[in-house]
Amino acid sequence: MKFTDSRILIFAKSPIPGQVKTRLIPTLSAEDACTLHKQLVLRTLSTAVNAALCPVELWCAPTTSHPFFSECAQRFSASLHLQKGENLGQRMKNAIEKTLLKSKKVVLIGCDCPELTEQTLCKAITLLDKNCDIAINPAEDGGYTLLAMQRSINCIFDGISWGSDQVLTQTRERLKQHSITCREMEILWDLDRPNDLERYYAL
Repeated sequence: MKFTDSRILIFAKSPIPGQVKTRLIPTLSAEDACTLHKQLVLRTLSTAVNAALCPVELWCAPTTSHPFFSECAQRFSASLHLQKGENLGQRMKNAIEKTLLKSKKVVLIGCDCPELTEQTLCKAITLLDKNCDIAINPAEDGGYTLLAMQRSINCIFDGISWGSDQVLTQTRERLKQHSITCREMEILWDLDRPNDLERYYAL
């Protein structure tokens, strides 16, 4: 199935030892955590591109110039874009607003969810056609692993405790306050903490 009016945005950090997957240190060395981060980025790109649903964009931080991102762009034919904003909420809002100027629907994902599938991405886009403003994949840790939307809804990006276990709860409250229609999909897990490593290796 093709969605010519959609875009999949993948958020990723430059693979710099000591600056990525820091919650896994010292269970993993800084170098091994960085290697794992690269694996997760490649896995996410592969899933999104192989789904063949719509164009895939890699949104990078703090720069698009890291050699790893150039390799990703060449290998997966994904365009590179720079994340802009002081916190995650602002960066997400800016990326979505910019994308919606050229596309009717946007699906934004990170690279920490090994369970993410091609079917999940397709379902998220499809839900937007069913009188739904937003589709979300809740995460076990209290956040979310996927956000799909077809219009800019700024209330869910400002004043959220990013990185905490309250992200999803606060997002739900904002959506309810503003009478925004949201469909929640299956609960997935992020690879953020040492306890998550066993599940990842089992995959």
